[in-house]
Amino acid sequence: MSGDQTGNEYDLHAVMDGEADGGVPHGALLSAFAEGICRSDRAAADAAREAVAAAMGEAAMVDAAAVVAAFNAYPRAADATGIPLEDVKVEMTADIRESLGLEAFNNAG
Repeated sequence: MSGDQTGNEYDLHAVMDGEADGGVPHGALLSAFAEGICRSDRAAADAAREAVAAAMGEAAMVDAAAVVAAFNAYPRAADATGIPLEDVKVEMTADIRESLGLEAFNNAG
């Protein structure tokens, strides 16, 4: 995982609770931005977009939007084509997926 490579500490539970920054600079703002977009909540997305741009700059906001778009598209494409999660990734992520309760979102079932 990237934190292992950089020595940074991240709290992945922030992904699920949406309130904390998870150890990522501006993490709570970025999370609110992603949530607004992925939930198709125009008012929340607009407010978060403005907050991200004000805190991090326009270029960072555009980068964040591109990341949200990409990470929204990749799993949909994989699910649509039936691409399974590789065995090595199943093993590597088992503890994280269990800790965060991510199996509740398993669409491939």
